[in-house]
Amino acid sequence: MAKKNQQQQDESAQNLQGFSIRINEFGQVETTMAIDRVNAYLNENVDDKKFRDKKEKDEAAVEDAAE
Repeated sequence: MAKKNQQQQDESAQNLQGFSIRINEFGQVETTMAIDRVNAYLNENVDDKKFRDKKEKDEAAVEDAAE
């Protein structure tokens, strides 16, 4: 399992290579990547606890409708 986890970390590191984020003096976020690209990466690779229950309910509803 540790080997698989290491491979995932290596892949993530390659996807984020060159990524930098900072807050300027006006409080604005400045990044080296487009925010849309960062959001797409996070959507693919990070589990959001807020939506976990909603996904489970949606999956259960689809299974019930199929029966």
